[in-house]
Amino acid sequence: MGRRSEVIADPPVGQPAEVVPKPLVLASSSPRRRELLRQLGLSFSVVSPALDEALESGESPRVYVERLARSKAAAVSAPAGSVVLAADTTVVLDGTIVGKPADELDASAMLRRLAGRSHHVVTAVAVAGAGDLEVAVVTTGVTMTDMSRREIDWYVGTGEPLDKAGAYGIQGIGGAFVAAIDGSYSNVVGLPLAETLALLRMAGVDPTSVSLPEARQ
Repeated sequence: MGRRSEVIADPPVGQPAEVVPKPLVLASSSPRRRELLRQLGLSFSVVSPALDEALESGESPRVYVERLARSKAAAVSAPAGSVVLAADTTVVLDGTIVGKPADELDASAMLRRLAGRSHHVVTAVAVAGAGDLEVAVVTTGVTMTDMSRREIDWYVGTGEPLDKAGAYGIQGIGGAFVAAIDGSYSNVVGLPLAETLALLRMAGVDPTSVSLPEARQ
């Protein structure tokens, strides 16, 4: 008998070959990062690694967020073939890290320091896949309005500032007190999308291969 030859047909013209997406794991409990990834049409699971996020002696804000992003990505035990995405964001005023407020009084004090001034938001994004780990660090300048004490008291009373670095959320009510930004908006939210997309593509996860839901008319 003659040998049988297997013919693999090319996909019909205009129909791309099916792409099997790699499993994606988000190493973050941030609802804002989850929402930003969903905007790209990505499916992913969520794991929140428990880490000591204390600032080390002499550590700069950039080195600090990069170390935490790397550590978060490395701390996740993901299935073989998965890609892990981790990030860490901090607010920097006069070279000093402004973390999350401990309580309402602390949130009010932070906002008084930021009011009428410019600060920076620094985010490190780490993507691990196939034994490689790539990192991008993005900085955005943010200028706040000259918030009055009454505005600060009202805003803190909404509860929004209490779980956010710098005690404000640009994507929420806090956006009313942002006069201007210089750089990536999504970075201030917590995940710079342009840089994240580039890192995911390097790891073999391409959101553009996923069909997004049609917009409602």
